[in-house]
Amino acid sequence: MQRILILHTGGTIAMAENESGALTPSTANPLMAYNNLFQGKYDLTVEEAFNLPSPHMTPTEMLQLKDRIVAAEKDGIDGVVITHGTDTLEETAYFLDLTLPPLIPVVITGAMRSSDEIGSDGLYNLTSALKTAASPSARGKGVLVVMNDEVHSARFVTKTHTTNVATFRTPTFGPIGIMEKDGAKFFQELTNQSLCKIDHVIDQVYLLKAYAGMDGTLFAALDRPETNGLVIEGTGAGNLPPQTLPAIEKLLARHIPIVLVSRCFNGVAEPVYGYEGGGQQLAKMGLIFCQGLNGQKARIKLLVALSSGKTGTELATYMRDAIS
Repeated sequence: MQRILILHTGGTIAMAENESGALTPSTANPLMAYNNLFQGKYDLTVEEAFNLPSPHMTPTEMLQLKDRIVAAEKDGIDGVVITHGTDTLEETAYFLDLTLPPLIPVVITGAMRSSDEIGSDGLYNLTSALKTAASPSARGKGVLVVMNDEVHSARFVTKTHTTNVATFRTPTFGPIGIMEKDGAKFFQELTNQSLCKIDHVIDQVYLLKAYAGMDGTLFAALDRPETNGLVIEGTGAGNLPPQTLPAIEKLLARHIPIVLVSRCFNGVAEPVYGYEGGGQQLAKMGLIFCQGLNGQKARIKLLVALSSGKTGTELATYMRDAIS
């Protein structure tokens, strides 16, 4: 019988509607009532790591989850399931994907409907996640996100709809597997990425999104000694309005690493255009083009890289490609 650790962290999957219809955290996680359903199928260890709405999750809690999983693996756990709120689920998943050895399965799941709503998806998603975590075929595949009968890589999955139960999608590449009655079946396998070992997390790593007519105001606000890094979601293949450039040059002069991704839903950032503010000029200025990640994932990767002490060429090489 597979030994599975379940770490509950809160989110909609652990919430209920109050008398006014608002979703609020429950004092007791409603999923705890269903542990008996899995007796005889798995040897479960169930812990409530946190009870947080996912917008309250920070890299500090993510690091605590990483440390708990490392300890569990040393104790002989065969797989880990994490229940999580969906708003920031992809960021926690990617943080763990970057910082955990890709050995035992680590599966994150959540719900779009609370435990007492009609059509609640929490228990079903938890069951699917448990089946995946117990599957030998899930070993070595990095952190996985299992929702709505699909298995996604933490590296590329993102939330695409505010309320739909099919919200989690992997742009460009699609899911790497699907759920069958007896467990997960995989159809794709990602290139392994290098492990980034960290024992602390820094802060003051920011994310800005470019827009038509943007100037240097927001960049100037980040021009201070405490700023450690910046990710920009540029337009198209990776371009910025020319009015932003003077303020960005000041940040670069402070040796603040600036990473550029595309704000587009599909595709990758690359230095294509040669006009003022175009990708070729930005690359020459020293902006790091990160291919394949959205803004929130690139910020997590930059935060992890800086927390591990990467700088200069090593940092740029690590950030450029989502598979590094």
